[in-house]
Amino acid sequence: MRILHTSDWHIGRTFHGVDLLADQEQILGHIAAVVAERGVDVVVVPGDVYDRSIPSADAVAVCQRGFEAIRRAGAVIIATSGNHDSATRLGAGSAFTAAGGLHLLTRVSAVADPVVLRDDHGPVLFYGIPYLEPEITRAELGVPTARSHAEILDAAMSRVRADLDSREPGARSIVLAHAFVVGAEATGSERSISVGGVETVPASSFDGVDYVALGHLHSPQTLRTGVRYSGSPLPYSFGERTHRKAVLVVDVDQEGLRGVEQVDLPVVRGLSRITGTVEELLASDRYAAVEDDYVSAVLTDRQRPVDAMRTLRRRFPHAVHLEWQRPEGDDLLRYREKVHGRSDLDIARSFLTDVRDEPTDADIRWVEEALAAAARVGEVAAESARAETA
Repeated sequence: MRILHTSDWHIGRTFHGVDLLADQEQILGHIAAVVAERGVDVVVVPGDVYDRSIPSADAVAVCQRGFEAIRRAGAVIIATSGNHDSATRLGAGSAFTAAGGLHLLTRVSAVADPVVLRDDHGPVLFYGIPYLEPEITRAELGVPTARSHAEILDAAMSRVRADLDSREPGARSIVLAHAFVVGAEATGSERSISVGGVETVPASSFDGVDYVALGHLHSPQTLRTGVRYSGSPLPYSFGERTHRKAVLVVDVDQEGLRGVEQVDLPVVRGLSRITGTVEELLASDRYAAVEDDYVSAVLTDRQRPVDAMRTLRRRFPHAVHLEWQRPEGDDLLRYREKVHGRSDLDIARSFLTDVRDEPTDADIRWVEEALAAAARVGEVAAESARAETA
């Protein structure tokens, strides 16, 4: 049996305020093409199908068209819910969609109820473990004192292994899970609802199955030969701009896992960071190759440019982020040097000049009065403190 592992579609996500639905629909079409070209039997999606628990109507439509394209390409689909999905909403109608080849495994109580598919060598069991939040799932999994994700996942996997032991000999097993496994690296675009190390789980929690299709982290990673992240099909932060997005094609035979191949996905739109003055960024030939990318610009003009984003978009229509970085260096150190040995009035005069223009005589009188009032307040406070300690 041939399985395609993809995850973290995050349908409906925006990128610095830019709608990505067109990009997401395009990449789902590419995944469907891989299914057809490689003769894939099953596509597994371990969580974060949507980016929000209540996806927009447009996001739902894009996702449904993606599912339909994959089914037309010849594969059964098995998906679980992640920490971004609403398990209830994603799983709505799952009894009906399963009849059409879309299996939505979102119920914690059903972690030991696999989808059973068959090839020439017998059954292949697909167990779906949705994202398990300890506070919500520990009672349902029969571990009321559990506090960590590791304890909760161990309870779920105990049920999986018990069911697997009851099956006919030779059954192969695939587990879909949405979790942060120890040894993997986050990219920065995964939004976590936990802090510290309490969210992580050990790879050993998955012992006893042939392949573990992981979701949650956005870069392809191998924890063990049969424990892997496929990563997201699109980059969702500039920290992912160097990633090669991919899907994993997994083959199982009569003995279990036979091999895993990473199949790179095309770049729908590149991500680039560029640095320079507005004039340099608009004129330099060195940036010609990134004009159609999503662009994050660091501006080094001596003064903050006015309406810089609008100006940059004349050349980079997909510029989505910019920041101004003073060319002189560290702002804090430079500020200390500028104010050292100067009076409060001189500092205030310079501040007004920097943020507006040269202060008038009336402005200076207002500043002098404010400084005098602040000094009087300080003297009264000091006198009160001396009286209390006398």
